[in-house]
Amino acid sequence: MKRTRAQIKAVDPVMRRGRRTLVVTALAALALAACGSERPDHSEGRGKSVDAVSARSDAAFIKMLDEVARECPPPGTKRDSPASPDGEAPTAPVEPPPGATVEPPPGGAVEPIAPTAGPEAELDAHDWCAGVQHEQRVAEAVLQLKQPDPTQVRKVLNGLGYIDERIHDLKRSGAVTTFLIDLRDKGGRLCLDGTANGELTEVDACVAPTDGAIASANIHRRS
Repeated sequence: MKRTRAQIKAVDPVMRRGRRTLVVTALAALALAACGSERPDHSEGRGKSVDAVSARSDAAFIKMLDEVARECPPPGTKRDSPASPDGEAPTAPVEPPPGATVEPPPGGAVEPIAPTAGPEAELDAHDWCAGVQHEQRVAEAVLQLKQPDPTQVRKVLNGLGYIDERIHDLKRSGAVTTFLIDLRDKGGRLCLDGTANGELTEVDACVAPTDGAIASANIHRRS
């Protein structure tokens, strides 16, 4: 029931005690509110946690790039054509005829020959060398998938150390899954262009833009 002013005056001694109680209660409520305002912002902490996870992921990715290219020339190294004997014009590498078997050199290793024309010629010595290594490791892993849908391909790429932020245009068209991997690092322009359908897997080095986003429409593919 709502009290009038006259009623409050009539029970003044009792109300004085009630007012003291109300004052104490109000002060306690203010103290609790103040304590609550001093609590740490957990949402900010969560944001920092996400940033820390992302930083660790990026660091692991860069470490993987360095490991794959550990035997390659330093970034920015220009590719030089092999020196020719004095008085002789340089010759292009001889490609074996279709269907021919290439005999590996002693020791079993095949020494790749750097292209002198086409998109891959735009890559420096480091990126070209690293591209050969990435092509092999990705192709071998994806080839193990019997039905390589985008989910399975992403899982395989993540397992190799390629993070989601560097995987683009991962999609399926019919039985074929395509993907791009951005491998640009330390000023390089390397990327990988891949297709897989369970029977045939092709992974080729490609040339990405100097900066900005990477997509199927703005890379230079092997012709």
